[in-house]
Amino acid sequence: MFHAIYAGGASACFELDNTAPFYAPAPYTVLLDGQAVMEGKENVFSLYGLTPDTVYSVTLRTDGAEETLKFRTAPEPCAVSVRAFGAAGDGKTVDTAAIQRAILSLPKGGRLVFPAGTYLTGPILLKSHMTLELQAGATLRGLTDKAAYPVLPATAEDLDGGPRVHFGSFEGLPRDMYAALVTGEYAEDIAIVGPGRIDGDAQHGDWWQTFKDDPVARPRLMFLNRCKNVTVHGVDMRNAASWHLHPYYSDDIAFYDVSVSAPKDSPNTDALDPECCDGVTIVGCRFSVGDDCIAIKSGKLELARECLRPASRHTIRNCLMAFGHGAVTLGSEISGGVRDLSVSQCLFRATDRGLRIKTRRGRGRDCDIDGIAFDNIRMERVATPIVMNMWYRCVDPDGDSEYVQSRDPLPVDDRTPRLGGFRFANMDCVDAEAAACYCDGLPEQPIGSVTFENVRVRFADDAKPGVPSMFTNAPERCRMGLYFNNVRKVTLKNVAVEGHDGEAVVQTAVGEVITEGFEEKPYV
Repeated sequence: MFHAIYAGGASACFELDNTAPFYAPAPYTVLLDGQAVMEGKENVFSLYGLTPDTVYSVTLRTDGAEETLKFRTAPEPCAVSVRAFGAAGDGKTVDTAAIQRAILSLPKGGRLVFPAGTYLTGPILLKSHMTLELQAGATLRGLTDKAAYPVLPATAEDLDGGPRVHFGSFEGLPRDMYAALVTGEYAEDIAIVGPGRIDGDAQHGDWWQTFKDDPVARPRLMFLNRCKNVTVHGVDMRNAASWHLHPYYSDDIAFYDVSVSAPKDSPNTDALDPECCDGVTIVGCRFSVGDDCIAIKSGKLELARECLRPASRHTIRNCLMAFGHGAVTLGSEISGGVRDLSVSQCLFRATDRGLRIKTRRGRGRDCDIDGIAFDNIRMERVATPIVMNMWYRCVDPDGDSEYVQSRDPLPVDDRTPRLGGFRFANMDCVDAEAAACYCDGLPEQPIGSVTFENVRVRFADDAKPGVPSMFTNAPERCRMGLYFNNVRKVTLKNVAVEGHDGEAVVQTAVGEVITEGFEEKPYV
């Protein structure tokens, strides 16, 4: 009926055992050691304020059933308040120095506690073997003055003659950057937990207005560079200057029951962008931002040639994505490729696209994307549920070049990306607008295979035209069916398209189409 997915010293997270996207089939009550502590309706819930190294009994009760399991919280050597180091938490005093002093003084494995209050701060640097706990009512709020954000160099030379050492990045390349509000560099065994908040407060500064003129990349809310074994549990993240959560060349990173939000018109405020990471788990999270909700990246060509690392072993489950450009995006900085991505039991609401793949010529032969699986997904008012775009119009200097944009077949060489196999199963997409799907491969390198099984797409009665796929001179579409161009194999099994204009399946340069149990109901 349910199981534990995380147990730290002071908090724990649980997931219901079902196949429903994000929301549980029925509401439930949670009891801790026999006492009711919360009502729930989502597939993932959390408990806070727990005592370390303690066995608890947690019960999940619905109208028709009850199940109890026991779990033990993790042991800790100590827990200390940040106020013991001089942090005021009054929303007026700048607490940066006190917070950093507390982090540096914390014993190995200790927990630094932020009681209720507003802690006004500039960037802070985490260290290995620590937990940072934001208790209920605690807010870590970023200063809005740029002068409070030191600049981290993109790289520094190794004085012993080794490869250059990387510290800063943005949009797929090493780049000088303002330090993130919360930064981890070359650290491990870290937890950031609690029901409290980390707020970049960017709406009260000028980060969103002047970023195009600044040679230094805007700060992320949290940047984890070459870190290992990091867990973020339960924290409410909001209003970053740019991306909210950016793990970079990191291993075994988990996000449980995290909320990320920013205004719909805030520029480049992606919720979570794991880049060149291995082993990323995202479960029970809620995202509503001004750009992509989750964007999986693996660098641009220069970075991939220097330190090639694909994005691998990513799991996204029981998450809610709303109002972003894409719910789950791959790219466009994806020259290292993607392996083994699983997205299941998720709910997408009013995003421009559901799955969004962005690549182009020039991303390189290591931009090899394969083993992508979507299962048990519901999309509501998603303009185009599936987009695979190998002609992405980006801001790179050569983005509008003849090489990138020519529709003629070109030689396959070390600059040519590859899209392999994709499977979409048990998907219900209601109130789509622009197109059911838009899969547009290269003539010299078609998309390998696209399989739809038990998929329904129904268009909204009031559907409005939109651009399904961003490329040069891309036309608007409205109620377009399943579009496939330059795809080697398409399999449609138990697929229904309702309310489309024109053909239900539009195909050009498709090698093979296998159809079994296809239904269509044109718009009238």
